[in-house]
Order: sequence, then C-alpha cells, then structure tokens
Amino acid sequence: MENKLNKRERYKAKLKPIDYYKDFENIDFESLTEGDRYYLQDFGIFNVEFLEDEFTIRIRIPGGRISAEQFQAIADIVSEYNLTIILTARAGIQLHGIEVDDILEIHKRINSLGVSTWQSFGDNVRNIVTDAYDGCGKYAQIEVYPIVMEMHDYIIKNPRYVGMLPRRVSIGISGNRANVTSFFANDIYFALAKKDGIFGFNVYLGGKNTEVAQSANIFLATDEVFDFFKAFVEAFYLHGSRFSRAKTRIFHMIEDIGMDGMRAHIKTEYKKDFEDAGELVLERAEFSEFHELKDKSFGFCYQTDFSRLTASEIKDIASFATKNKAEIRFGIDQNIYILGLSEASSTLKSPAISNTIVACAGNLCPYAVWSIKDETSYLPLDKINEHLIQVGFSGCAKGCGRHRHTDIGLIGLKTNNFGDTDGGARIFLGAEHSSGASVGRQLFSMVPFVHLESVVSLAIKLFELSGYKNFEEYASKVLNNYSEEFLSLWFLANLETGNSFELSARDEIGSFECEKELLKKEFSELDFWEHVDENFHNAVSYLSKKLWTIEGEDPHYKPKIERTSFR
Repeated sequence: MENKLNKRERYKAKLKPIDYYKDFENIDFESLTEGDRYYLQDFGIFNVEFLEDEFTIRIRIPGGRISAEQFQAIADIVSEYNLTIILTARAGIQLHGIEVDDILEIHKRINSLGVSTWQSFGDNVRNIVTDAYDGCGKYAQIEVYPIVMEMHDYIIKNPRYVGMLPRRVSIGISGNRANVTSFFANDIYFALAKKDGIFGFNVYLGGKNTEVAQSANIFLATDEVFDFFKAFVEAFYLHGSRFSRAKTRIFHMIEDIGMDGMRAHIKTEYKKDFEDAGELVLERAEFSEFHELKDKSFGFCYQTDFSRLTASEIKDIASFATKNKAEIRFGIDQNIYILGLSEASSTLKSPAISNTIVACAGNLCPYAVWSIKDETSYLPLDKINEHLIQVGFSGCAKGCGRHRHTDIGLIGLKTNNFGDTDGGARIFLGAEHSSGASVGRQLFSMVPFVHLESVVSLAIKLFELSGYKNFEEYASKVLNNYSEEFLSLWFLANLETGNSFELSARDEIGSFECEKELLKKEFSELDFWEHVDENFHNAVSYLSKKLWTIEGEDPHYKPKIERTSFR
C-alpha cells in the first residue's frame, strides 16, 4: 500500500516533520533536497529547485490581528534585508526575496516576535481567518477571536498534525451578520446562524478556490465549535485520502463518501449527536472606506497596492495606530483595517483603489504566468470602485486570488491564439458569493490584455443598464439564467458593433432556440451566423479570433519582473 502513497506521504512515513525540525539549526540551505523543501513548508519556508537561492517566508496572523509593535518589527526586518512584503488572501504576511545566507536568521527573528510561521504552507491547518470587523463592527453578533486563538493554539505545534494532514485545510469563522468578504471558499466555514432563539454557527464543508462550501446540516453553539474543530481535524487526519495529490482536499473526500459519510467520521471523534442546522444569519452589505463601529468609534480601511506594502508604509501605519490608540487588523481582502478611531478621518492615504480586489502574489510566485498587480492597469478601476464590484485575480489555475468567488474573476494565461501576444486572462462572471450559492461561470477562455478593459467595461456597462443595485444581484437575476456560450457571443457581438444591448431578467435558463432568437433580434446582420449549428461554440471561437487577433507587440504590455530577482 505504501508505494501507492503520493510522494509527500512517502516522505512523511520516513520522517515526521516535527522530528525533522529537531535538526533545523543544521540545515544546509544551499543544498536542499526535494524532501527538505517539503518539510520546510511546514515551518513557513518556501523554495523551489529552479530558484534555489530565493526563499519566501509566510507568517500566520490568526484572525488577522497584529500589534503595531509586531508590524513595525517585521518592517524593520524587511528594510534591513531589502525584502518584498505582501499581504496574503488569508490575512497573513509573505516576505519574498530572502537570500540563502539569511533565511535561518530571518526565520528565527520572525518567530521571536509573538507571531508564527509554523503550518503556513504544506499539509496543515492554514491561518485561521475571520472578518476584519469581528466583535466590533455594527454587524457583529458573536466575537470569534477567542475561538480562533483556541484553534490556533491547539494546532500550531501539535506533533500529531504538524505537516501530517492529507492536504491543507482552510478554516473560516465569522460571528458577523454581514462580512467584508465571503468565507465560502474555505474547507470548513463556521457561519453565523440562529436556532431556537440562540445564536451559534452552521457548518459548511468542502469549499476551495473553485468550489463553494456546502451545508453539513449541523448547528453548533459557541462553546461547541472548538470540540467540533478538533473532531474534524482528527477525522480528516484518519480518513482523508493520501494517494493522488489531485484528490486529497476535503472537497474530494465529500465527493467520494458523501456529506453523510463525512458527518459520520466527524461524529465518531466528536462523540455527541449533531443538531440540525439553524437559520443562516447572513446578509449582504457594502463597506466604505470608513465604517462606524458598535461603540460609535470608526474603522478605516487602508487599501493596499493590491496587497503590496513597503517598509515605510508599515512604519506610518504602525505610528498612526499607536498615536490614535487604535488596533491593526488584516482582512482576507488584503487590506489593512485600523479600528477605534475617534472620528471618520485619517492622515494615511491609500496608494491604490483596491478595497474590492483580491490579487494573488503574481510573479512573486513561480507558478504565476503574469504579474497580476501591474496588469490591473488594464482594468476600469474607477468603475469597479464606484460600484464596489468584487474582483479576483489569480496568476494561475490554483486560484489564490479566489477568482471564482467574485463578481468578476480572472486567471492569467499565456497563448499565441490571437497573434503576436503572450499574455491575457480567462474571465469568469457572476459568482453568488455572499450566500455561497454558486461560483462564477466562464465567460471567455482567453482575452488578450489589450482587450481586457473593453470586455470588463462592457460587463459593467450592461450591469449599469440593468438597474440592479449590485453586481451579485444582477448575476443572480440575469447573467446566471443564460447559457455560458450565449453570454460569450452576446458580449462579442456587442463589442463588434460597439453597442451595449442589455439582457432582461429571467427565471431560468431558456432553450438554445430561444437564445438564438434573442441574438437574431439585435445582431442578425453579423457574419458569425454561418458558424452557428447546434450550439454557439464555433461562433464564439470565430468572432473572438476575428476581434482579438493582434499584429505586433501589445502597446500596453508591461514587462514582467525577472523571476531571478524578487526585489
């Protein structure tokens, strides 16, 4: 059986990560093996063979809460070693560009600050997240930070679990009636609910960057969450698949044994009967730069440069928070929240319009094929901000930008399908993300960068014409009741003619013939019709190549940062 285990499991069988750590001081970082790289991830260090002298450290910030002193100390390290720093989409910190001679010293200094790098990569319970306004915002019902810390303390250096789970586990919990960002992309989400007049949590399982977590039909009182968490982790440890890495997430376990099977495994460890789910207490709300808190003070959202920070920015933020006796928190939207201000004003100026945009690490990560943060110049940022449209950017199909859990999602791609261009994006539209009803659907498999702004601008224009109050409602009532290929062709036909013909609301997806009649009503004169047969697939391919084939270099394209230098 052991030879069927995936490669990482075979390493774990030979040496547990916690035992590997016993010789941490003597690791030769200049001569790492494949096994070393796997083990190091369990302690927050990432490195790949083809960039053997460049390291990344990820720092856990449970619940997104960090002191001004800790933040400033991290900035001092960034400045001293000339590092690049970004916020992650799990309310943590990543330090990039660490040289091989410095990795051990920086790792020690970070872990001496009262924060931890442990289990921030690898097959572990990753940083546990909640809403930035947990316990203090006007929508706050139950403060969950004490539960977050209880879970964090239990898992962080537990010899049984450090690096030993079948795959990573992402956990979200919120006691808020409305959240800045959705948590349905987590493997497990404890969502505010009410049963028999008591507030607690409904359990959702099996989310990931491309799937929404589904109801497990379980309601937990506040004091039951920690015991359930322990039972869940143990059940996954004992019964999760350790074979093909492509099938080892909680999602795949549920796919294999069903939600009832998953509940049964957890119940064996929980040792109590489950209560059926209560009523989900979750509404959609829009959050502005300043948010009035329950105690009548204010929270300020500092919008980062698409998750990028500089040491001087951090110094200013820490100084401002200290001066105003305010608290610093990170959101999973990659922004910084400063809470407890006496008035709705701040001397800090956000460097970008990014409060509804989540972007992965881009070309700071070896898996990404575009720089993400620079390519935001291809998008109508003012319109995105005006309508508070949720946007997710991912540099590859791993989906760290949660592109399928947003109103508009993009994955960076490389292709020569449209002539002399090597960069573009796959576009997704219409996730019903606030309620976890659905992920976004694919609009186009590839749009060259030079045409990206016109496509996204058309999506926003059609939304504006619809009259709906937010993009998510528009998606639910309009976009998601048409087939994907019809929407693709409708967009392309509008782009070719320079029109913006809106689509009407529908109760369900209509027939192919019905959709064909809608296209004929507005676009009967276009030449794509000769490519329409029993579906719209060939017509979409024809018209996209006709409109988007590029001759010569993309005039708007910005060269990517060389992968051999992350600074």
